[in-house]
Amino acid sequence: MRKFIFILVAIVVVALCAFLGYHYFYVFGDGVKAGELNFFVKKGYVFKTYEGRLIQTGYRSSQPGAIQSNEFNFSVKNEHVAEQLMRASGKQVELHYNEYLGPLPWRGMSEFVVDSVYSISPDPNNIQLLPAR
Repeated sequence: MRKFIFILVAIVVVALCAFLGYHYFYVFGDGVKAGELNFFVKKGYVFKTYEGRLIQTGYRSSQPGAIQSNEFNFSVKNEHVAEQLMRASGKQVELHYNEYLGPLPWRGMSEFVVDSVYSISPDPNNIQLLPAR
């Protein structure tokens, strides 16, 4: 009877470890998102993580004549990528991300974790006027 209970507990522990590993560490998908970097902050009580929001513009909307915008909330765990994004607020960026099935406290608050920056460019719609003489 003891051997049966030991085998049953071992199977449950292995199944639990496999489920947690798949849910939190398996990269479910990856891709590239582009848009205007709305904000990028470092926050947290115990685990300080980098969190950001990318605004993606679109053309279709539920209201006629309106422009739709999509928000992409993401986390960053790489310090070098975080430094690049700290200096890019308000600019157009292209980000490569990995999608996980669940967030971890030390990885960030989002299932989307940005691992590299493809490009950072100023907003083409942001025209700076020269001061009048």
